[in-house]
Amino acid sequence: MTPDTANGAPSVPPGLFGGAYAGKKVLVTGHTGFKGAWLSLWLWRLGAEVTGFASEPPSRPNAFEAMNLARVVQDIRGDIRDIHQLGQAFELAKPDVVFHLAAQALVRDSYDDPKKTFDTNLGGTVNVLECLRPPSTAKAAVMITSDKCYSNREWVWGYRENDPLGGEDPYSASKACAEMACAAYAASFLGGGACRIARARAGNVIGGGDWAKDRIVPDCVRAWTAGAALGLRNPSATRPWQHVLEPLSGYLWLGARLLQDGGLHGEAFNFGPSAMVHTPVGELAGALLRRWNAPDWRRDAKDELRPESSYLHLCCDKAGHVLNWRALLGFEDTVRLTADWYDAHAGGRDMLTASLDQLCGYEALAGSAGLAWTGGKEGS
Repeated sequence: MTPDTANGAPSVPPGLFGGAYAGKKVLVTGHTGFKGAWLSLWLWRLGAEVTGFASEPPSRPNAFEAMNLARVVQDIRGDIRDIHQLGQAFELAKPDVVFHLAAQALVRDSYDDPKKTFDTNLGGTVNVLECLRPPSTAKAAVMITSDKCYSNREWVWGYRENDPLGGEDPYSASKACAEMACAAYAASFLGGGACRIARARAGNVIGGGDWAKDRIVPDCVRAWTAGAALGLRNPSATRPWQHVLEPLSGYLWLGARLLQDGGLHGEAFNFGPSAMVHTPVGELAGALLRRWNAPDWRRDAKDELRPESSYLHLCCDKAGHVLNWRALLGFEDTVRLTADWYDAHAGGRDMLTASLDQLCGYEALAGSAGLAWTGGKEGS
C-alpha cells in the first residue's frame, strides 16, 4: 500500500539524528510488530520514505493498525524466511538504510516450535544479510537482536558487548546464532565499499501498543479491561524496564552514525536504562494496575519446564562512550507514558496523532537534556 504523503508529520527540529534520515529510503523488517511500528512512525516523522516488510501483525489489536501506519508507510507483507519475497521488497524499496527487527520474539513460543524460531531468527537474519550484499543500494544496516543473546550467568552486573553469547532456551540461542551470523557477514562480505552493519541489543521494552501474549504490560491491559486479577508467574524477577522510545533512539542514532563512520562497521552495542529503572515484575504490574484502579495481581504457578531468568541487564557504557548515547526516562515516566497511551486508545482517540504527541514530547525532553542525538550540548 502506498503511504498517504498528504498526511504530513509535524515539522522536525533540524538537529535530530543529524538530519540523517530526511529524504532517505529506509526499509524496516518487522514493521507490524510493537517496536517496528514505533520505529516506522519515528522514521516517517524524520522525513524518511519508509517501506516495511513483515508478516501479519502478531496480535489483534496491534500498534501498526491502532496507529493506522498504512497511511504513512509502504506496507509489504511477506515471510522473512522466504529470501525471494524479501529480495523483492529490497528491489521495490531500494533502501539507503535498513533496520532488521523481524523475529519470533517470544521465549515461551520458542519451546513450542524451536525450528520455526531458528528458521525465523537465524535464517531470516541470514536472508537479510544476503540482500545487503552488493549490488544492494543499502549503505547502512542496524541488525536488532536481544539482550537474551548473552549466555546468562545470573550476574548482578550488566553484560558487556564482549561477554560470551549463548542461550539454553531456543529463543536465546537463536539470537546468539543471529549475532554470530552478522559478525561473519560483516567480516567476510560487507563493509569497505559495501553496506556497513552494526548490531543492537536491548530488552524488556514497554510502551503503548503492545498486545502480545506472555508480556507484562499486555497482560496488565487485558486484566484491566476485563476487571480481573492479573496472574504473574515470577513477580520477583527483576528487569531493566525501558520505554520503547529509549532503545529506538539508540537504533536511530547508531544508523545515522554508521552512515558517516566506517569504524562502527561490525560493532555491537547495548541500549538500556540506568540501574534506577531495574524493577521487579510485581512492582511494575502494581504501578500500572493502580493507575487503572484495577484488581491487583496474584501469583500463578511457575512453569518449571520453561524456565525464565531471574535477573538480566546490560552494561551500556560502550554506547555512552562511543555514541554518546544514554537513556532518559525514569521508572515513573516510563509507566506514565505507557498507561497514557492505552488510556487514549480506550478513549477512542486518533492514535497516529496521540503517538506523535508522545514522540514529540520525548524529543523535546531529550532536547532539554542536551542528548547527543538531538544536537544538544552533550554531543559537543
